[in-house]
Order: sequence, then C-alpha cells, then structure tokens
Amino acid sequence: MEDYNKIIESLGIKFIKSKNLRVLTPAYITDFYDVENRLLLINKGDFYFGPDQSKISEGDMLFIPGGKSTPITYGDKGAKKITNEEYVSNKERYFASNKDSKTIGSIENSFTYITFDAKVFDTVNFFSSLDIPPFTITNNKMVADLLMELVKMQFGQEPGRERVIKLNTERIGIEIIRYVIKNNLFVEQLATNVTYFKDPRLIDIFSYIRDNINGDLSNQQLANVANVSEDYVGQYFKMLTGINPQDYIEYQRMEAAVNLLRTSKFSIREIGKMTGYKDTAYFCRRFKMMFGIPAGKMRRRESTISL
Repeated sequence: MEDYNKIIESLGIKFIKSKNLRVLTPAYITDFYDVENRLLLINKGDFYFGPDQSKISEGDMLFIPGGKSTPITYGDKGAKKITNEEYVSNKERYFASNKDSKTIGSIENSFTYITFDAKVFDTVNFFSSLDIPPFTITNNKMVADLLMELVKMQFGQEPGRERVIKLNTERIGIEIIRYVIKNNLFVEQLATNVTYFKDPRLIDIFSYIRDNINGDLSNQQLANVANVSEDYVGQYFKMLTGINPQDYIEYQRMEAAVNLLRTSKFSIREIGKMTGYKDTAYFCRRFKMMFGIPAGKMRRRESTISL
C-alpha cells in the first residue's frame, strides 16, 4: 500500500474538459478512442460497452484509460454502427450539449463525462502505463457527485470556480485508483506494472523523452541516459513497461501533437516538426493510423481556441 501512496503523491492530475450530452441518434461506435482518460457517468437511458456490449446501469460510470479503444453504444443495442472517425467528424448528428445546471442528470438518454490527464512525476501516463482495459465503476455515489458538481461549476461563474474544478478532478483520479485497489481489479497488471515507478533509470528515460520530444530519441541516446548498453536498453524498457521504447515514444509524440492541435494555431506541418516528425506526410499518415481521423479534422472538431 505504501507504494501506491508514493505514486499518488507524485501524481499530477489535470482537468481537460467536461460535458453533459443528450443522445439525439443512437450510435454503436466500434472503436471509440481518446488520448486522455475519460470517466463517463450514465444519467438516464441505455448504454453499453466492450466486445460483449455489457450494459452500464444508470448512476454507474465507465472509465476508459487514455489510449485504450473500446466499442461503446449510446442508446439501443440495435443502433447504427459507426467508426470513431465518423463519430468525431459528426458529433452534432448524435449528441446535443446541455448547459442548464438545473436539468443536468435528469434528461432521458443523457450522460456526463470528464477527460483528464494523470501523470506520475509529470512524465508517465499513469493509467495508460498500467495496461488496464476500460471498466465500470458501480455503486459509487461519491465519485458521481464529484463529477456532477464539477460539470455544474464549469457552467457557472462563482468565485473559486477554477479551484473547485481542479480539486474535484484530482479527487476523481485518486478515487478511481482507490476503487481499483479496493475491488482487487487487474491485480496482475498492477503487480507487474507499478514496479517500474521505483526504477530511477526508467524515470530518467521518461523525463528525457518528455523534455526532448522533437529531438534524438534513438535507442542509443536512451541508453546513454540510462547508462546501459544500446543492445540492452530496448529489452530493459520493455521488461519494465511491457512495450518497446519506440512505440512509447510515438505515443508520447502523438499525445503532444493532439494537445497542440487543440490548443495552438501552429500549422500541421509545424506541429509535426515540433513533435519530432520532419516529414509532414509521414506524420499525417501515422496520426490517422493511430487516431482513425486526419489531424486537420481532429483540429476542427476538438480545438479549444478560436481559429
């Protein structure tokens, strides 16, 4: 338990966005995916997830770790099948936003969600690193209430609004970890994957990747950072994390690219270079392969600034 306390103490949890949505047209998204962690609360209506389309009961929540893909159905099981690309490109066909704090949670076929980052040592994507699948959180009114308070606060202008959103987001992240531990979920994954947080050489590699996302991140350079041989660094990294270093690096570069697409006016070519891709065409191909949609289309749908 002490190990988890140390991890939580070093965990940086950052609010990204939250919304309350009403389903206009039922949809079965075959490969739902997002970079950030997503917690989805079912207010009213029928919702299903996973390959076997397990039902999520009203008042319960679905947690999807960042980077994990899952089938999800909003509405009846017989809903039209669409890809994540179609969903991202045409959200207004399927959902309507509700910003009336008085009716949030009471409208039929509605849900509330929050997306957030959770990084250990401001470097490692915590939930992604555990390699756990999406799962439901049941009978947890406290977390549901925290989420609802956060969303209502986002729509208001009360003093301390930003502070409450920040604190609630942090509490939600911690409570998700507590839920996993308390219910003995993913015991094997946790036992295997939390151990690498104790290895300072690996943390040095993570930190170097974060600080040099557009630079030389070859295995040779990572070996120099960790003070191990080039032949061994790939094996060492995969032994502790379950993935090879170049796959991890590409995920980090793409995550950085998504953040820039959402929050900056840099061109796609500039963003590619800023995240380590000298060839714009290659960057665009890899981006679409990872997220299922072109970079430009994600910017149009997800940007948080006026373009």
